[in-house]
Amino acid sequence: MKDPFLITKEEILQLYKPVNPNTHKGLQGHAVIIAGSYGKIGAAVLASKSCLKTGCGLVTTFTPKCGYQILQISIPEVMVATDENTNFITHIHLPLTPQAIGIGPGIGKELGTQKALFEFLRINKVPLVLDADALNILSENQSWLELVPENTILTPHPKELERLIGKWNSESEKFQKTIAFSEKYKVIIVMKGAPTYIINQSKIYENTTGNAALATAGSGDALTGILTSLLAQGYEPKYAAKLGVYLHGLTADIALPKTGYQSFTASDIIKNLGKAFLELDN
Repeated sequence: MKDPFLITKEEILQLYKPVNPNTHKGLQGHAVIIAGSYGKIGAAVLASKSCLKTGCGLVTTFTPKCGYQILQISIPEVMVATDENTNFITHIHLPLTPQAIGIGPGIGKELGTQKALFEFLRINKVPLVLDADALNILSENQSWLELVPENTILTPHPKELERLIGKWNSESEKFQKTIAFSEKYKVIIVMKGAPTYIINQSKIYENTTGNAALATAGSGDALTGILTSLLAQGYEPKYAAKLGVYLHGLTADIALPKTGYQSFTASDIIKNLGKAFLELDN
């Protein structure tokens, strides 16, 4: 395997766009997060909040009816649209055309949700982040991958990656299979792990931020929100992926002296996003 390119602060500063002092919320992008099912509305909360805290002007969350009050109370800044179904998503009908969509955190794999994902992919033309159960559904319906737009960002953890590309016997085989998958479907794969790698067809990038504190529930949901936010703000997918994983890891590096590894939670990612941006602005 060839040496990966390192995602360093120097490289990130070349692609990072500081906020225009004269901007307004309409220019900062409108993102949609499609997430949650009964018992997993927290995934929708984490993804939506991280999306907002990464600089997106507007965020609308699409969730089953059971998530409505939870989202409205826990994140007053987010708008909420609901499915007609109470406990899981069955039909994705958005009240707007956003600049980017993140789909998958906590949606489950109910048959109705699988059909909803298929119908959504069939008509969607908006830049996309696919995570969690969206990936698990696709791994069981691989022909649907043909519907995924070019340069979509996929964010599998090791088990989700294995379901997509099949088992591997060595690290080099894992990379070979992931590169082949990325080339076949022309998608960007964020291989979550220690360290996190980005596979963009034949190019491999290794993130230089982050630590073991990120190995906690909801960490991936926060990353989905971060990536969707950056896409909605107009970053090209290849740059959104790099900046997103760098910021996500940086929050854990900033928080570690106060939380230690054990007490860091996904909410600490969100809490420290502001400080991560300030490190880029300095």
